[in-house]
Amino acid sequence: MQHPPKSPLVLDLRDFSRRAGTQRELELTVPAPAELGIEVLAVPEGDPIDLDLRLEAVMEGVLVTGTAAAGLEGECVRCLTPIQDEVDVDLQELYFYERPEGLPTDEAEDTPVVVDDTIDLEPLLRDAVVLALPFQPLCQDDCQGLCPECGANLNENPDHAHEAPIDPRWAGLAGLAGGDGASE
Repeated sequence: MQHPPKSPLVLDLRDFSRRAGTQRELELTVPAPAELGIEVLAVPEGDPIDLDLRLEAVMEGVLVTGTAAAGLEGECVRCLTPIQDEVDVDLQELYFYERPEGLPTDEAEDTPVVVDDTIDLEPLLRDAVVLALPFQPLCQDDCQGLCPECGANLNENPDHAHEAPIDPRWAGLAGLAGGDGASE
C-alpha cells in the first residue's frame, strides 16, 4: 500500500522521531480534494482547508489531533437557493506503525498505517467533514420550499396561491359555463 505521493494531505514523517512523547505542531493550508462533502453541500475542490494539527509519537504509532476549517457551497434541499457556509471539525486518528494483529480483515484494511514514513490525512478529513454536514441542508430553518404546482419560491412570496383545482369529473361542464353567455 502506498499513499498518493503528490497529495498535500500526505505528511512526511522522516524527520519526526518515533520516540514516545515526541510532538510537533503544524498549521497548514491545503487545497480541498475532489468530492469532499455530500451531493448538495461540499467543500469546492481546490478551495483552502485550514488545518491546525498536533502530531504525537506514541508506542503504537503517531496520534494526530487537531481541527480543520473550510468553506462550504451547495444548495437548499427545499428551495434550491445557493448556500455558503463554513465547517469546523475536530480530527483525531492513531496511525499505527504496523497493522495490529487479530483484527477482522475488513477492519485491518481500514486501519490507518504509517507507510514509507508518511501518513495520509485525506480519509480522516473526508470522514470528519462528511459526518459534520447536515443530511438535508437548508437555507434557513423555516424554509418554505417551492410551490409544488408552479415552482415559485414560497420564501419570497409566502402568500402565493393558486385557484382551487377543478374536479376532473366536472371539467367538461366548466367549458360550458364559460361559453358565449347565451342561454336558451
